Amino acid sequence: MLVIQLLPNNLLWLECILRVLFAIIIGFALGVERQLRLKVAGIRIHVVVAAGAALFSIASIYAFPGNDTSRVAAQVVSGIGFIGAGMIMHRHTAVHGLTSAAGIWLTAAIAMTAGAGMYLVALGATVLTILVQLLLHLPLRLFSQKHQYDIRITFKSPTDDCPQVIKNIFGITRFTEFKVDRIDGEVIYDAVINTKKQVDEAFAGKILKDYDFIISIEKAESDH
Repeated sequence: MLVIQLLPNNLLWLECILRVLFAIIIGFALGVERQLRLKVAGIRIHVVVAAGAALFSIASIYAFPGNDTSRVAAQVVSGIGFIGAGMIMHRHTAVHGLTSAAGIWLTAAIAMTAGAGMYLVALGATVLTILVQLLLHLPLRLFSQKHQYDIRITFKSPTDDCPQVIKNIFGITRFTEFKVDRIDGEVIYDAVINTKKQVDEAFAGKILKDYDFIISIEKAESDH
């Protein structure tokens, strides 16, 4: 096992703080990529999970000498599962949040290696994770065909064919969610669609300009 202790034993407390700090930096780096993609699990939750996992690892190593330290690690793994389960949502036939839940689970694992003093392993795993996330989001045919994007659209319906127009724009056959509200005496529709078309700022701006009955277009939380 590759374990690096940077400071002598009489400064073990400082070494432990350094490990937690390293874990926080790891959590921050992993959280930035998720937050830039407007995911619920952003920087803060990644930092908190990383710091907690590192502290549990440190406690299992130094606070309970002579005991089976793997028990604490095992409990951290199962405990993180509860957080991940809270991020997973089921909408109709689609499941959302699996990538975010898996990311939190992986963040905890990397932070535990940092808490154990395995700095190089933690750093390498962090770099590989970020590179994989960036690679899978490149606009390549191999990846883009499998991507599904959840888009939330708010619109008025001055004519009966407005919902069908929206379906034609995004190449879908149905809405994932559909709600009707009355605001200031006007009927407003709020719909979520699942489409293969990647909606960027320019594409959304063109749609809003061409179709005046569409009020807003924004990305909804999805499993990517």
